[in-house]
Amino acid sequence: MKKLQLGLMASASALLLAACGGGESEPAATEETTTEEVAPAEEAAVEEPSAPAADDVATLDGTTLADFTGEAAAGEKTFMQCASCHVVEPGVNRVGPSLAGIVGRAAGSIDGYNYTEANANSGITWTPEKMFQYLEDPRRVIPGTKMAFAGLKDGQDRANVIAYLQTTGS
Repeated sequence: MKKLQLGLMASASALLLAACGGGESEPAATEETTTEEVAPAEEAAVEEPSAPAADDVATLDGTTLADFTGEAAAGEKTFMQCASCHVVEPGVNRVGPSLAGIVGRAAGSIDGYNYTEANANSGITWTPEKMFQYLEDPRRVIPGTKMAFAGLKDGQDRANVIAYLQTTGS
């Protein structure tokens, strides 16, 4: 099965390469060719999009937290997606830090949790509006975060989770 999957992946890669104009190959280097003659092409620098400013709460979908009425009970259910890494009990860290009392707290500030430099140095205070933006696409808001969650694309789901987290206290 693994050989079949690898074969399919190789075939798909070859098709994509050919479709992108990468199917044309350079002449093969001979033994007499020096490394100077076959120097690799310079790689184009890929710029990472910069994170929004700590006080910028604009979302990708153009919605704002004020567009929704969060429901804590529904948010508790949606939070189940987060529960594999986070809990709302104070002082309990798992793969991610405890989210108890997160609203109003500075990012990267839970004692005993090993944050990335990106998170610890983000300058973010978790207002409900900033959380709304972050929950849409965490890696956009804090590039370099180790949080692997892709985000909650539905604004109502984000509003509900925030309403639930506001009930958790510290």
